Amino acid sequence: MSILFMFLILFALLVVGVPVAVSLGLASLFFILMEGIPNIVLLHNMVNGINSFPLIAIPFFILAGHLMNTGGITNRIFAFARSLVGWMPGGLGHVNVGASVIFAGMSGAAVADAGGLGNVEIKAMKDAGYDTDFSVGITAASSTIGPIIPPSLPLVIYGVMADTSIGQLFAAGLVPGLLMAFSLMVMVSWFAKIRKYPKDDHFSFKVLWSTFKRACLPLMTPVIIVGGISTGIFSPTEAAVAAVAYSMFLGLVVYRTLSFNNILKVSQETIETTASILMIVAASTIFAWILTANQFATFFADQLLSFTDNKVAILLIITLLVLVIGCFMETIAAITILVPVLLPIVIQIGIDPVHFGIILILNLMLGLLTPPVGMVLYVLAKVSDTPFERCVIATAPFLVPLIAVLMLLTFIPAISMWLPTMIYR
Repeated sequence: MSILFMFLILFALLVVGVPVAVSLGLASLFFILMEGIPNIVLLHNMVNGINSFPLIAIPFFILAGHLMNTGGITNRIFAFARSLVGWMPGGLGHVNVGASVIFAGMSGAAVADAGGLGNVEIKAMKDAGYDTDFSVGITAASSTIGPIIPPSLPLVIYGVMADTSIGQLFAAGLVPGLLMAFSLMVMVSWFAKIRKYPKDDHFSFKVLWSTFKRACLPLMTPVIIVGGISTGIFSPTEAAVAAVAYSMFLGLVVYRTLSFNNILKVSQETIETTASILMIVAASTIFAWILTANQFATFFADQLLSFTDNKVAILLIITLLVLVIGCFMETIAAITILVPVLLPIVIQIGIDPVHFGIILILNLMLGLLTPPVGMVLYVLAKVSDTPFERCVIATAPFLVPLIAVLMLLTFIPAISMWLPTMIYR
C-alpha cells in the first residue's frame, strides 16, 4: 500500500510541475517515513547512486558537445553534409539528416543536436523555400539519432543502471542509428516528390573535397571515440575525456575559434546540465532501491506473465508502456525508474540486456517529440520562432518511420546485436 501511495505522490508532484528530481526524492522520503526506515538510508543510497565511475563520462560528453557548438564545428559539418547529399530531391532535408548522423558522433544528446544544428538547418531550409513545418519536423526527428549512435548519454545511464557493458551498448546503437537515418531520408524523398521540393545543388567532387577538408578533423571525433573503445585503447569514460581534449585542441589550436570566455561559458552550462542529471540519478536511485527491496519488479513480472507468456505480446505491452511514460517523463528519470522494473522481465523471456537498451532508448526518444514534455520541440519552437503546437503537428508525420524502425529493432534483434557480437562476443 505504501508503494501505491509513493507512486501517487510522484505522479501528483509531476503533474503540478515539481522538478523530477524533487518529485522522486519527496515520494521516496514519504515511503521511508511511512515504513519507519532510518533517514540515513535515503542519503546513503543517493550518494551510492552517483558514486559510479561510468557516470564521469556524462559531464565530459556534454562539454565536448558544447565545445563543438561554440567552436563553429556545426557549420563545417553542415557544409560537408550539404555537398554530400544536397544534390538529391529535397536536398536540404537529406542534408538535415546527414548532419545529424555526423553530429551524433560528437554530442550524444538529442537536445544538443536540435539546439546546435537546428538553428543552422532551419534557417538554410527557410531561405531555400522549404515549408517551415517540414523544416521543423525533419530537424526534430533527425535529432533523435543523436542518443542512438555512439557516444550516447542515455546509453551511459542505462549501462550503469542495468550493469551492462557500455562499450557493447555503443556498438549496438550504430546500425539502428543508420537505419533511422535511412528511414527519415525515405520520408524526405516522399515529401520532396509530393511537394516538388528542389535539389539543393548539383553534385561536385570539387565542392565535396573542399568541404571535406574543412570538416575532416571534426569528422575524426566519432572515429576516435568509437575506434578507441572498440580496440580497447580506452574505456567509454576515458573516451569522453579524449573527446573533450580533442575538441579543445580543434577550438584552441587548429581553428582558434574558442576563447577563455567561451570556455568559461560552456563550462558553466556543462556544470548546470550535469548537476540536473545527477540530481535525477541520485533521487531515482533511492526510488529504484525501494522498488527492488520490496520486490516490486518480481510482482510486476508475475502479473504480466500471468496475463500472457507470449514473448511478442509482452514486448508490445512493454513498448506501449514505455511510449506512454516517455510522453510524460524526462528521459534520464524514465530510464532510472523503468530499468529496475522491466529488465528482470525481458531477461526472463530471453531478451539480451544490450538489445533491450537500444529498444528502450529509441522508445524514450520518441517522447522527446511528443507533448507534454517534448524537450526537442520546445528547443526548436524557440530556435525557429514557431508556436509549440505547430511544432507538434509538423513533427507528427516523421514519427511514422521512427516507429517503424522501433518495431523492426524490437522483433529483429540481429539489427542491433550484430556489431557487438562481432566485436565483443
